[in-house]
Amino acid sequence: MKISETFIPTLREVPADAVIVSHQLMMRAAMMRKLANGLFAYLPLGLRSYRKVESIIREEMDAIGALEIKPPVVVPGEIWKESGRWETMGEGMLRVKNRLGNDFVVSPTAEEAFTALVRDELNSYRQLPLTLYQINTKYRDEIRPRYGVMRGREFTMKDAYSFHTDDESLDKTYQAMGRAYRRIFQRCGLTVIPVRADTGAMGGTGSEEFMVESEIGDNTLILCKDCDYAANVEKAACKPDFTSPASLDVAKAAAAATPSITKIETPSVRTIEELCAFLKTDAKSFIKTLVYKALNVELDLSSAPGCAKLEKHASAPDAPKTYPEAFFAVAIRGDLDVNETKLAAVLKASEVMLASDVDVERLTGAPVGFAGPVGLTGLPVVADETVTAMADAVTGALAKDLHYAHVAYGRDFTPWLVADVRTVKAGDRCALCGGELYEKKGNELGHIFKLGYKYTKSMNVTYLDEAGKTQIPTMGCYGIGVDRTLASIIEEHHDQDGIVWPMSVAPYHVILVPIKYDGAVKETTDRIEAELIKQGVEVLVDDRDERPGVKFKDADLIGIPLRVVIGEKNLPKVEVKLRKEKDNRLLEVNEAIQDLVSLVRQELAKLNA
Repeated sequence: MKISETFIPTLREVPADAVIVSHQLMMRAAMMRKLANGLFAYLPLGLRSYRKVESIIREEMDAIGALEIKPPVVVPGEIWKESGRWETMGEGMLRVKNRLGNDFVVSPTAEEAFTALVRDELNSYRQLPLTLYQINTKYRDEIRPRYGVMRGREFTMKDAYSFHTDDESLDKTYQAMGRAYRRIFQRCGLTVIPVRADTGAMGGTGSEEFMVESEIGDNTLILCKDCDYAANVEKAACKPDFTSPASLDVAKAAAAATPSITKIETPSVRTIEELCAFLKTDAKSFIKTLVYKALNVELDLSSAPGCAKLEKHASAPDAPKTYPEAFFAVAIRGDLDVNETKLAAVLKASEVMLASDVDVERLTGAPVGFAGPVGLTGLPVVADETVTAMADAVTGALAKDLHYAHVAYGRDFTPWLVADVRTVKAGDRCALCGGELYEKKGNELGHIFKLGYKYTKSMNVTYLDEAGKTQIPTMGCYGIGVDRTLASIIEEHHDQDGIVWPMSVAPYHVILVPIKYDGAVKETTDRIEAELIKQGVEVLVDDRDERPGVKFKDADLIGIPLRVVIGEKNLPKVEVKLRKEKDNRLLEVNEAIQDLVSLVRQELAKLNA
């Protein structure tokens, strides 16, 4: 392909709204252009690399027996109402009506669509396991789209969904997907960090994310210095930095040794920092109590304090009964923070948020800053595990300017629920080996889930087992962001001059740069191009009437892995250079052709090993 015959409008200046390297280089190297905020169009050069990422994903999905289908992007709202997510997905989901007033969804994800398709065809256990996938457009109405295609509104995902008769079969596919993902990212030249993750809005019982390290990452990763433990901070656990009571007797003994609970006046003292200064102690001595509002709670709250009058709702007969809104008090050690993702998972809620000041005062009878678990009867108390080891603690006394001292867990209060809702941070100890944990920022490229029965049950998917009995299949979900993967390759592979493509995803393998495209130089250039194409090498020829410096800068910017400079003064030799290396070599034309073919094959083999 000659540059004069394609469309590569490179830019010298960095666009003002491009703040990360991949966004800057994808614009400057003429890979894409912005049509609107969060909406991008791929130009010919960018589309070639995009298609290569897509092809690698497709090859690895096919290799493990996944079957590709092509569902519509716009799907009926009814199936989202069946699953219960019509109400819970929020404003990020683009809802539309057709001319008849029927509800439709521009797919932000595809669990409902795949489940509905399989439901209508599944009859027998003999049809399972079944894994289907698509590589298709998605739309999520992001509040603040940013970082180019890293977080756009429209994007492309590879979604795969598997259906199984039992957990053993599901785990087999889950593990195969994990291996396929590692191979996909290796072939793309990416260094990924697999981490334990929260299942979030997708639901389910287990998941793993595939992250790339990034300074502008949306995720905080918690890793161990001494073992392979890695988790998203939303899911991360750590070794308790206290000694938990080994038995009820030990807990009672600790409480019995604590002086009787007493009230202390704390005028205008609300925060943990102010309490530490006022009482001349440290934050580990306090039980911090925060009031949260939870939406769409699936727990049974019929016996929870203050929840007896809550009304349930359900979008379909078989959908889980949920409480649209409920409030909880969360008690945690004073030096720690509540992990709201963990809390939402514990409460089986779609979302949790701090209650307003008005709600806090209404529910606790005290201003913000004076809540505590002792004597709190109008709210269910969720205690973090750290609280179970606390005796002789300080906490709010449910009245302005008052706190309790000498509070002992189990003696002075008993929570409704105990759970791990702590945010793990750097310096905590690894739950597996006790090593020190540290943090990294990362971006998610892929995510695999064990969904279990969340969608098949709510959407009434059944099959007949070997005994002719009706059963519900269990389900898995596996996604990769195609656009984000492409951008992440650039984030990892670039230098001050531009992109440095891995051979597997480069738009072309070789760029030929004739100093002046005429006479003997043109003849040699055309000969090299023809011979390389014959041997399966993809070639771009810069046949423009431009100065050599301009051509070299553009070649470096767009990042083609191999550059060949053909100039009259060097003929019959040409200059061969790898983009990722500084030095070049002068080779006879035939030798250069053989060398280029060999280098392309070697680089591809290295990535595919």
